[in-house]
Amino acid sequence: MNEKQSLDSEYFKGVYAANEDPWNFETSDYEAKKYAATIEALPKKQYENVLEIGCSIGVLTQLIAEKSMHLLATDVSQKALDIAIKRCEKLNNVSFKKMSFAEELPDEQYDLIMISEVAYYLSPSDWKSSIGTLFEKLLPKGHIVLVHWLPEVHDYPQTGDEVHESFKKLMHSKMINVFSDRAESYRIDVWERS
Repeated sequence: MNEKQSLDSEYFKGVYAANEDPWNFETSDYEAKKYAATIEALPKKQYENVLEIGCSIGVLTQLIAEKSMHLLATDVSQKALDIAIKRCEKLNNVSFKKMSFAEELPDEQYDLIMISEVAYYLSPSDWKSSIGTLFEKLLPKGHIVLVHWLPEVHDYPQTGDEVHESFKKLMHSKMINVFSDRAESYRIDVWERS
């Protein structure tokens, strides 16, 4: 069986052309509860240098910003970034950059990397190769947070469980799982660099 390919910027261009909030981040009770649980799961009250991969329209970004000295939020979609920039325009500690994960990552190191509802857009092999790169970007005692929807989505190369399990398989000897929770349709795992 052939591996599904990672979804590219053209896929997301189409998604955001059809709807500015395609996953109802602004209005969904599910999203609000998941965001609250994500922020609650963070082991530290404050982080120095934070990277959010796949910020979309910036709803979670606003919440992460409250815990961040500096937050770089990235997305592959310029339209999504434009909305996020407007949403966060009063937040002096947030900057934005158009980047295509997993091909592009910033050069800096971070004490928190947030990957919420993003990694299942990558093929299993692209995700596995990017896990090592993410680890390299993480400072000692830093955290990588994985949050993903669990039901299978026809378009997506992976499920949320596949994403989390492959991360665990590759990182269990280098990182400690400091938080794990499974809701009805999503899971959160927080990993610490030991």
